Amino acid sequence: MEEVYRQKSLEYWDEIHKDYNRENIKVDDWLDRFDDIIEATTKPILDLGCGGGNDTLYLINKGKKVISCDQSQSAISNIKKNFPEVYDVKCFNMLDGIPFEDESFEVVIADLCLHYFLEKDTLRILDEINRILQPGGHMILRVNSVNDVLHGAGDGKEIEHHVYEMEGKTIKRFFDEDDIRYFFKDFDIEYMKEEIMTRYKLEKRLYRVCVRKR
Repeated sequence: MEEVYRQKSLEYWDEIHKDYNRENIKVDDWLDRFDDIIEATTKPILDLGCGGGNDTLYLINKGKKVISCDQSQSAISNIKKNFPEVYDVKCFNMLDGIPFEDESFEVVIADLCLHYFLEKDTLRILDEINRILQPGGHMILRVNSVNDVLHGAGDGKEIEHHVYEMEGKTIKRFFDEDDIRYFFKDFDIEYMKEEIMTRYKLEKRLYRVCVRKR
């Protein structure tokens, strides 16, 4: 069944990330709170699950070198087209590991891309992110809230605690504060707040989080 979830996820995101142009990409200000962390880094910033390039655009506008990554070849093709100045791009599924050397990054962005996995896979992916971060490095992220009812919280078949099988055989995890403390127990949590995002047609409830590698 896990292979089905994996394949359906790829099909879904390839469809979502069909051809679009830079002028259609919307940027919200969620990273502003962490400008001091972003400005201080001298290394390229890793944008995991870059999707349409919202955070890639934000970081490029800040004058930062960005490595944009996604499992969807459609997403990566759009990044290459829309951001010819991007430092690098890579297409891979985080389930297969993260193809960078130990302690390669000071900052990793993981915006709305860590809530599509079963518990064992989520923990393994976070171990990989911990591996590629330098000591004292930061991961800045957003994940679904359990209160995100307009985007599927509580809908479908619950296959793990707070994980639901969506229509089309994709899966989605929803977090509460206890979940965040559990999954990020190997990091120091520096910021955690439930918030509302209005970039989508329907408002989205999520957690904005910043963690530091010990």
